[in-house]
Amino acid sequence: MDRFLGVAALICMLSQSVISAEEQCDISQGSWVYDDYYPSYNSSKCPFIQKQFNCVANGRPDRDYFQFRWQPFDCRIQRFFERDFLTLLRGKRVMFVGDSLSNNQWQSLTCMLSEAEYKPGSDYALTRVGEVSNFTIPSFNLSIFYHRRMFIVDLDKENGERILKLDSISEGSRWKEMDLLIFDTWHWWLHSGRKQAWDLVKEGNVTYKDGDRIVLYTKALKTWAKWVDSDVNTTKTKVFFQGVSPDHWEEGVQGSKPKTCEGAKKPNYDAETKPTSPAEVVLEAVLKNMTKPVYLLDITRLSRYRPDGHPSVYGVGGHSSPDCTHWCLPGVPDTWNQLLYVALTEILSNNAIISSGTFPALFLTILYTLLFSLWC
Repeated sequence: MDRFLGVAALICMLSQSVISAEEQCDISQGSWVYDDYYPSYNSSKCPFIQKQFNCVANGRPDRDYFQFRWQPFDCRIQRFFERDFLTLLRGKRVMFVGDSLSNNQWQSLTCMLSEAEYKPGSDYALTRVGEVSNFTIPSFNLSIFYHRRMFIVDLDKENGERILKLDSISEGSRWKEMDLLIFDTWHWWLHSGRKQAWDLVKEGNVTYKDGDRIVLYTKALKTWAKWVDSDVNTTKTKVFFQGVSPDHWEEGVQGSKPKTCEGAKKPNYDAETKPTSPAEVVLEAVLKNMTKPVYLLDITRLSRYRPDGHPSVYGVGGHSSPDCTHWCLPGVPDTWNQLLYVALTEILSNNAIISSGTFPALFLTILYTLLFSLWC
């Protein structure tokens, strides 16, 4: 019996680390499944979570929002194994570049990895210099940075004016030295009035006050794409784009109150009927026309189903300004990092996704082989 149980355990481990070379599935198509295994870390034990993401500490009473697992329709994806991720990226330098949603994902990853190392005198450190934060695990010689660059392109201050430079990326020399880059930008392009981050827009030798936000966003993305294609050695440096993180905020119609995420406690699949964001269309078009390989971390659809995942009134704004843009931690960004892990495992070692069509044959083949070896 012990030998049989050992065989069963081995089959289970093997089945979790095999990918079909013949068939792939779209892991962005699926649904959220309640799972008692989640969350993978305790927010009270993670010292890196900022107040705006720490919904439990901010008084959120319900807990279901961090106990959902993303389940694609046509395949199974590997759970996030902290030690495996650390081993996969041993000796590497990773950098998240973008706005507060990029920070949201970076903080999620630091918590997921620190859980693997959590003990008195844990082997990790966090430092910050200017707009760059660095989470390091010395025993794996691994550094994971977050560089706050809301627009990716430059935002400089000259003569007291904040100038958004659509055709300039001055930090590129630093970024291209990384082994893995994950970019993100979108939400700050929508801000106007007091929240608008620039006073002037500059493009070449032309300076102007403002413009259509989608047009500005498109020009900035094309500048970034041109930089990747010309300056980044993608054989050494793998490049990802986070995708567009959806918010759950709709302006009121004819004087009615805005529709927010306040009170949401479960996934909501009504979002399936909503039109695709223009930002998604632009991003996919830009990526499609690039000559170097860039991997889209397609988090939009699965996140769109999760109005319950936002801080809402349990963010820094409270009831006066519910946060339906960022995400609670633990929560949805943990799944973004699981998908990053799956993609990296597939790229680097080709073994992360199990196709539903090939899994039964694979399982029976392994079972037959192992039982035959025991019988002999």
